[in-house]
Amino acid sequence: MGNWVVNHWFSVLILVIWFGLNVFLFVQAFLQYETDDKYYYTREILGSALAWARASARCLNYNSMLILVPVCRNLLSFVRGTCSFCSRTLRKPLDHNLTFHKLVAYMICLLTAVHIIAHLFNFERYSRSRRATDGSLASVLSNLSHHGKEGDAWLNPIHSPDTTLLYVTFTSIAGLTGVIITIALILMVTSAVEFIRKHYFEVFWYTHHLFIIYIIGLVIHGVGGIVRGQTKKSMEESHPHECAESFEKWDDPDHHCRHPQFEGHFPQVIMHPSKVLELQMKKRGFSMEVGQYVFVNCPSISFLEWHPFTLTSAPEEDFFSIHVRVAGDWTEKLIKAFEQQKLPLPRIEVDGPFGTVSEDVFQYEVAMLIGAGIGVTPFASILKSIWYKFQRADHKLKTQKIYFYWICRETGAFAWFNDLLNSLEKEMEELGKVGFLNYRLFLTGWDSNIVGHAAINFDKATDILTGLKQKTSFGRPMWDNEFSTIATAHPKSVVGVFLCGPQGLAKSLRKCCQRHSSLDPRKVQFYFNKENF
Repeated sequence: MGNWVVNHWFSVLILVIWFGLNVFLFVQAFLQYETDDKYYYTREILGSALAWARASARCLNYNSMLILVPVCRNLLSFVRGTCSFCSRTLRKPLDHNLTFHKLVAYMICLLTAVHIIAHLFNFERYSRSRRATDGSLASVLSNLSHHGKEGDAWLNPIHSPDTTLLYVTFTSIAGLTGVIITIALILMVTSAVEFIRKHYFEVFWYTHHLFIIYIIGLVIHGVGGIVRGQTKKSMEESHPHECAESFEKWDDPDHHCRHPQFEGHFPQVIMHPSKVLELQMKKRGFSMEVGQYVFVNCPSISFLEWHPFTLTSAPEEDFFSIHVRVAGDWTEKLIKAFEQQKLPLPRIEVDGPFGTVSEDVFQYEVAMLIGAGIGVTPFASILKSIWYKFQRADHKLKTQKIYFYWICRETGAFAWFNDLLNSLEKEMEELGKVGFLNYRLFLTGWDSNIVGHAAINFDKATDILTGLKQKTSFGRPMWDNEFSTIATAHPKSVVGVFLCGPQGLAKSLRKCCQRHSSLDPRKVQFYFNKENF
């Protein structure tokens, strides 16, 4: 745990600052509405529910502004580029942008719940004081004029004792926009669960665009000025500390206290800074780095859907490429459209490229690349780039050793990557760098026939399943053994561990990095990095 904190101290610092700002804004707003004399009469009706509603609203504004920052891909790519000479610790938060996006979303959900509950209490108290006939200060305040020459006198937004919650909700700007942005938030959050994202990506994609409605609704939510405080002029003439106790005499012309006047609280806008298709496209003003990704749109399938794909080409090539496998309706339609090979081919639009954690792979002397299924794509770009660097005798290459692991469920998934690995094998042999690339292929979906066939042909020079010299392993890697072997082979190296795969595997690898990193910073250290889209 201590080693993890050392490696991620900057990420932890950002989280502490974010959470600290939430606490500061909440406490500041809470104390303002709980103690400020301007809201003395408002508190007489609502009590502490006023402060809870306004404090949660202020934090909601802050987090609703912040939630878009981690998914501004161009901004992140720019920052990553300008920080290319920074230490890996300073760049680490950029690799956790989606995690931070989710944390902010969870905070928004919590604050929304607090805000709604507080306003339910507010409505109940507004309604109760409006119906009261006991002559109390709350009932007098609730019956102040809504119209006429003293139109600024009213404090209670409920005009009649018979007014219902449903009526107020759908006839006021605050109520109506509140319903709209709450529904938009619920749809965005529920459609973002992993099952929906994985199996019904289009649902997730479309509903997340409700953020436009959410932001617009949030901006105009407070225009109605339902939460009101005493005006500055009225406080100078009739300060609540002097006049609240003598409210029975407000109508007496000989008394110095007058009916208080109120104004709405207007909104604030806080401004803070296995079936795989390969598509190759010509570079025209397109510059990329290894491991980056693009968003792809095919207008003939959908004008609105943009899907992320890792670039599988190397920066040294005169084209850029992506590999697409069936993972939903959109990808299935895309593959079918190109399978037909009818001219003209479908038009493809590309947005990007955008930076990822894989860009840092050449910052390490030793790198572990771990791909699961189609998650191998970012490493295709890296391995291709290494091939070109060796071809051109690039002496600036810092990386001295790469351990590559590919875990697949079916044998067909290996096919499209075999040519690259085969080329790398031959190239390393010709250059006398056989030990530079150590790769292992793992098949997790197999039956006795496959195993038997592989066992019979085990003595052959090449693997029966892939045609490569490295034999395919059946099952999953024993990660502790792999890490222990690498730690022994490189006792004083900093090892970059890069994963493009499921969250469960990420959790296991992160723990392995912590277990096998030496407490002595001069000895082997494992740094975990995961691709996030």
